[in-house]
Amino acid sequence: MGCAPSIHVSQSGVIYCRDSDESNSPRQTSSLSQGPTAPLHGLFVQTDAADAMPPSRAAGPSGAVRVRRSRAELGSGSSTGSSGPAVTTCRGRRRHCCSSAEAETQTSYTSVKQVSSAEVRIGPMRLTQDPIQVLLIFAKEDSQSDGFWWACDRAGYRCNIARTPESALECFLDKHHEIIVIDHRQTRNFDAEAVCRSIRATNPSEHTVILAVVSQASDDHEEASVLPLLHAGFNRRFMENSSIIACYNELIQIEHGEVRSQFKLRACNSVFTALDHCHEAIEITSDDHVIQYVNPAFERMMGYHKGELLGKELADLPKSDKNRADLLDTINTCIKKGKEWQGVYYARRKSGDSIQQHVKITPVIGQGGKIRHFVSLKKLCCTTDNNKQIHRIHRDSGDNSQTEPPSFRHKSRRKESIDVKSISSRGSDAPSLQNRRYPSMARIHSMTIEAPITKVINIINAAQENSPVTVAEALDRVLEILRTTELYSPQLGTKDEDPHTSDLVGGLMTDGLRRLSGNEYVFTKNVHQSHSHLAMPITINDVPTSIAQLLDNEESWDFNIFELEAVTHKRPLVYLGLKVFSRFGVCEFLNCTETTLRAWLQVIEANYHSSNAYHNSTHAADVLHATAFFLGKERVKGSLDQLDEVAALIAATVHDVDHPGRTNSFLCNAGSELAVLYNDTAVLESHHTALAFQLTVKDTKCNIFKNIDRNHYRTLRQAIIDMVLATEMTKHFEHVNKFVNSINKPLAAESEGSDCECNPTGKNFPENQILIKRMMIKCADVANPCRPLDLCIEWAGRISEEYFAQTDEEKRQGLPVVMPVFDRNTCSIPKSQISFIDYFITDMFDAWDAFAHLPALMQHLADNYKHWKTLDDLKCKSLRLPSES
Repeated sequence: MGCAPSIHVSQSGVIYCRDSDESNSPRQTSSLSQGPTAPLHGLFVQTDAADAMPPSRAAGPSGAVRVRRSRAELGSGSSTGSSGPAVTTCRGRRRHCCSSAEAETQTSYTSVKQVSSAEVRIGPMRLTQDPIQVLLIFAKEDSQSDGFWWACDRAGYRCNIARTPESALECFLDKHHEIIVIDHRQTRNFDAEAVCRSIRATNPSEHTVILAVVSQASDDHEEASVLPLLHAGFNRRFMENSSIIACYNELIQIEHGEVRSQFKLRACNSVFTALDHCHEAIEITSDDHVIQYVNPAFERMMGYHKGELLGKELADLPKSDKNRADLLDTINTCIKKGKEWQGVYYARRKSGDSIQQHVKITPVIGQGGKIRHFVSLKKLCCTTDNNKQIHRIHRDSGDNSQTEPPSFRHKSRRKESIDVKSISSRGSDAPSLQNRRYPSMARIHSMTIEAPITKVINIINAAQENSPVTVAEALDRVLEILRTTELYSPQLGTKDEDPHTSDLVGGLMTDGLRRLSGNEYVFTKNVHQSHSHLAMPITINDVPTSIAQLLDNEESWDFNIFELEAVTHKRPLVYLGLKVFSRFGVCEFLNCTETTLRAWLQVIEANYHSSNAYHNSTHAADVLHATAFFLGKERVKGSLDQLDEVAALIAATVHDVDHPGRTNSFLCNAGSELAVLYNDTAVLESHHTALAFQLTVKDTKCNIFKNIDRNHYRTLRQAIIDMVLATEMTKHFEHVNKFVNSINKPLAAESEGSDCECNPTGKNFPENQILIKRMMIKCADVANPCRPLDLCIEWAGRISEEYFAQTDEEKRQGLPVVMPVFDRNTCSIPKSQISFIDYFITDMFDAWDAFAHLPALMQHLADNYKHWKTLDDLKCKSLRLPSES
C-alpha cells in the first residue's frame, strides 16, 4: 500500500504503469530513445512487468494508490520508473512476467477478489475457463477508459490498453482476448469500425466479443441504428457511461452471456475433430430430417461428398428397394418418441448399389424435452454381398505400346520381371484407350525395379478380367488390404545390371552400411552462421532492377535459377522466397510481418553450405520454385487447402538445410554424429527438419510461427516434417505406388466413365492430400531432368561433382566407396543421367503428369533424355560444363 507506481509511456501510445519494490523513486525519468526498452515505432514496448495500471488513476474501488500525471506529461514521450527482477502491485503482490516483447500491459489485481479459473460444463464435458482477458482500445485516456479499467480490476479480469490500431492488433494476436472494447465516440484519432474489421479478419477473432463505446445521443437527434456496427463486426454497443459499476455490469453480462457461449463453442471443436476421425459413419440431421453433418467415414461409405448432402432432406435421397416396406415407418415411430433405434438397414450409395448397414439412430433432446437432432451411427455389415462395395482399383488392360507418346518409347529397352501387359491383354474386353490423354496406369508398374507388392497387384488385376463375379469381388477385397500395407520396398540388383544403374540406385536407396573395423569417421558440420551478422535484405517491393526483372518471370517453368544465383551473389533463396511467399499470402496466413519472414529466410539460407556443388541454397530455391509452380496447377490447387500450400512452400525452403554434400550412406559408413543421433535412418532428412524448427523458434525475430494458433502450428509442423521426410529415397517406390493406386487409378477410371466405384473426390481426403503433397515435393526435389536442356546440363554437372568429391573423400578416409562409378576419372555423366531418368524420374513424373497435367515438363524430359542418349552413343566419357559462377 505504501509503494508508488512508476509510469512508462511509449512513442507508439502504449502505456505501462509498473510498481517496483526495488526503487524508492517513482519519478526517475529517461528518454525513450535510449536504453534497452526504447520502443520501435508502431510496436509494443518491452517491459519486465506484465501487470500494470494505466496512468493518472484515481483510487478505484479496491483502494489502489492514486497516481496523477498531467496530459502534457502523458504526451511528452518520457518514461519514468525503475526496473528490477521483481515487480509487484501496490498491494505487494508479485506480477507475472510478459512472455514477449510485444506483450501489452496487463491490469494489476488490486482488488481483494482472488482470481481463479472457472469450471464450465457443456453436456458431459467439464471445462476450465481461465480468467477473462480484456483489451481496451482508447486513443486517449479519459474517464470512460478509467471506468472500464477499474471495472476489469473489480471483476478480476486481465486487462490491456492499446492507444493505436497497430498496437491493438499486435496485442490481440499475442493474447487472444475474449473481450475487446473500442472507443467509437470520436473519429479523428482512429476509425473504430476499421479497427474492428482488421481484428475480425484474423483467425483468433472468431470467438471474441467486441464492444463499441458510442456517444450519448443528444435530445434533438434520433438514436442511430446499430446495423453499421454489426456489419463492421461489433457484437454489442455500450452507450457512454464512465460509472465503474455500469462498466462492470456490462462486462459481467458479456462474460456470462456471449463469452461463456463462445467458450462452449470452442470446446465443440474437439467434438467435431473426434467425429471427423471416427471410423464409424456418422450422420446428424435436424428434427425434420434435414442433413446437417456427415463425417469423412460417411462420405467414403456412401460415395457422396458432404457438399452434396448438407441441407438436403433424407427423403430426397435414393432409397434401396431391399428393405421391407414398413421398416421406415417403424424407425420413424420409434425415434419420434425419443427412443433409440438400432438394426439392419439397406442404404443406396451414390453409384446406385445397395449396401447393408448396422444402424443406430439416437434422438438428441433439447430444451423443453423437444427433439432437436437425430444422430445416426452406421457400420457396414460383414457379409459377402458387401464385398463388392469396397472401392475397386481400376484394372487397365490392353497393350499400350502403340499408344505411348514418342517421348516415352525409350522405356522399351527396360527388362520386365513379369510380362504383366501380355497377361492383362488376354481376354480383355475393356474399351479402347486410343483417345486417352494419359497413358495407361498399368504402365506405371512395369518397371525393372519392382516391389513384390506391385507384382502381386498387377497379377491380381490381370486375373480378375476373366474371373467369375464372386472371385473378382474377393480379389477386390484382397487388393484393398494390400494397398494399405507397407509392402513397397523394392527388390534391388541383378548381376547383369548396368554398373551405373546399380551404383546409382544402390547408393540412393540403401544406407550403405559396410563398416570397416576400427575406422570411425566423425563428420564435422560447418558452424551455423548467425543471421545477426548478415545484412538484412531489402524488401521485395524495392529490389534492384536486375533482380526484379528476373523475378518477374518466376511463375514460368523455364525460370533460370542460375541467373538469379549470379545476380544475388549466391543468395537466391531470400529474394525468390519473398516473392513466392508474397504471392501465396504466407505472411497473412501465419499472421507474421514481412520483416519476420525476411529474417527467417535469411537464417535458413545462411545455414545452406555455399561450398556444396549441388546441395546449396540455389538448389533449395529451385525446389521452392518448382513447388510453387506445381501448386498453381488446377488439380493440385483444387486438392489442397491454404495450410497445405504454406506447409509445402516452407518444406521446400528447408528441405536440405545444412546438407553436408554427402549422402546418407556416406554418413552411416563414416559413423558420423548425425548417423548416430538418428540411428542410421533417414539421417539427413531428419536433420533438415529438426534444424529448421530449431533455427525458427530460437529467436522471436525470425519465428514465423509465433502468432499462429497452437493447433494450427502442430498441423503445419507435422505436414512440413512429413514432406521433408518424403524426399528420402529409400521409400521412393512406396510413395510413387501409393500415389498411383490411391490417386491416379480412381481418376483414370472416372475419366473413362468406367463402373469403378472409387470416389472421384477422394483426392480431398486427408490421407490422399498427404500422398499428393509427398509426390509434389519429391518431383520438385528431382525436377532437374525436366528443366530446359541448358539448366538440366548444369544441374547434372553439379550433382556429379558432389558425388565425385564424396568418392574422393571415401578413398582418402579408407571408407567403403558407396558409388564407385562416380570416379571423376572414369565416370560417364550421360550414362548416370540415363540411369537416373530410367529408374527414378520417368515413372514418377509419368504419374505426376497424369494428375497435374505437365506437358511442357514431359517434353523437356524427352528432349533431355535424347540428348544424353546421343552423347552416350557417341561414347562421350564426360560432359564439359560451364564453370560455376
